Amino acid sequence: MRDPADPLVLLEWYDRHARAMPWRVGPAARARGERPDPYRVWLSEIMLQQTTVAAVKSYFEKFTTLWPRVTDLAAAEDADVMAAWAGLGYYARARNLLKCARVVTAEHGGSFPADHATLLTLPGVGPYTAAAIAAIAFDRPEVVVDGNVERVMARLHDHHTPLPTAKPRLTDMAAALTPEARPGCYAQAVMDLGATICTPRNPACGLCPWRGSCAAWANGTAAELPKKLPKKRKPTRLGIAYLVRRVDGAWLLERRPDKGLLGGMLGWPGSDWGDDPKDSPPIRAEWKTLGEEARHTFTHFHLRLTVKTALVPMDRRPDRGDFIELPDFRPSDLPTVMRKAFDLAQGA
Repeated sequence: MRDPADPLVLLEWYDRHARAMPWRVGPAARARGERPDPYRVWLSEIMLQQTTVAAVKSYFEKFTTLWPRVTDLAAAEDADVMAAWAGLGYYARARNLLKCARVVTAEHGGSFPADHATLLTLPGVGPYTAAAIAAIAFDRPEVVVDGNVERVMARLHDHHTPLPTAKPRLTDMAAALTPEARPGCYAQAVMDLGATICTPRNPACGLCPWRGSCAAWANGTAAELPKKLPKKRKPTRLGIAYLVRRVDGAWLLERRPDKGLLGGMLGWPGSDWGDDPKDSPPIRAEWKTLGEEARHTFTHFHLRLTVKTALVPMDRRPDRGDFIELPDFRPSDLPTVMRKAFDLAQGA
């Protein structure tokens, strides 16, 4: 008969094997009385949504260098924050990041609330993020369930209902194990277990502290779990990007509307994105169409951008967008798909 999973066993494993991360206060530091900064916990959790730890680290360090406190971020210029976020994707997160920082500063005195219900009132903070902040930053016994935790629970209980249907049941399983003692460390321990041992492919069951409690390991089904419903096929949309350079080296750029995909980001003037985009250049010019498309995949669709380039004289005025002088233009401020178009134009 299997032993029941023991949170204390997992915490002992975490104390020895916790991943070192720039936003984390490790178990040794916690034992010395050091407490996590709620601002850094919140910032990391927002950045980690649908993004890997490896991709987030440099962005987190850049943000906390530029804006070390939530009040600093609240006072930042929108354009500066969007530029610093460029390349991290899912740009609505960056817009909500600013909104949240300003609400925390204006309505909560620059301090994040500790309770789950109040955290949920903050812009961009959903149930998972609220639980993570409450548990990790304030040691509240909240149930923190991300993809890693879902995978661990599905295997621990040999649960074969596919995701996302299984989410409520897996959350109940996670809740039953969440301890009153050290809930913040425990939340990170389960996530670390999923990220380093109970991995999606080839789980290292021989190293798992919960192996003796794992029904999937006992039944030989760990590699099959969690089950997932088939994904819908992503459609492909087409578009045109217009890359215009003035003879003095300035580039024509426009800021996208705040709402919608890439909202608030600086980018190349372009057409709509759809099945048959209308050719609508932003300035009168002789256009050259590149032989290669800029391709990018978003959450719900694939995008193929035809890239058109032009060189215009100093006195040519655009119908939309503004010329950015060469010393002020940084390709790194552009979202990934716009950088791809730029790289193609540079290589042409």
